[in-house]
Amino acid sequence: MRFRVPLPSIPVAIALLPFAASALAETKDAPRLPTANFVAVEDKPSETYVIGPLDTLTIFVWRNPELGGKVQVRPDGRITTPLIEDMQAVGKTPKQLSDDLAEALSKYITTPRVSVIVENFSGTFSQQIRIVGATDKPAAIPYRANMTLLDAMIAVGGLSEYAAGNRARLIRYDRASGKQIEFRLKITSLLRKGDIKANVGLEPGDVIIIPESLF
Repeated sequence: MRFRVPLPSIPVAIALLPFAASALAETKDAPRLPTANFVAVEDKPSETYVIGPLDTLTIFVWRNPELGGKVQVRPDGRITTPLIEDMQAVGKTPKQLSDDLAEALSKYITTPRVSVIVENFSGTFSQQIRIVGATDKPAAIPYRANMTLLDAMIAVGGLSEYAAGNRARLIRYDRASGKQIEFRLKITSLLRKGDIKANVGLEPGDVIIIPESLF
């Protein structure tokens, strides 16, 4: 006695083929970024770093250490230090905040000299890298000077089991044109085959989208 086994998955698979081809074509048409250069690791924000909410700052006032200390930027973007009840910190560089603190302290001490060091930093939204889609820990991570794709993928734990890493896309806002530009990435080649050419440099505000494999 023979039984005929239905194969409902075949029509479904055939129906999905045009969508898969379209997705591959879109990724293929997107330009590629240049390979990142190897540079010395920097564990501190660059000079253009803009302070964000929840950043931890160390404030040093020369000859008046009691007026400084370690503070965390509040969710409302302000900080409080001895003699200064509320000071806007978010949106400023460490140098700008140093100058503003010095000006405020000049009411109490003569020619204050203030230094601001960012110890733990989260950055503003425009200075974060967002990784979404098929990764172990989708997240928004703070941008650091000379950050690469490999750095970002290590931070989120790599690709998930069904990730289509070589169809990933990077969305970047181009300030010159005011438009978003899309680049294709080869994350699978980078992480699983060690293709260093696939390791590209990142910029603040980049969004990395990793799709899942269709089959």
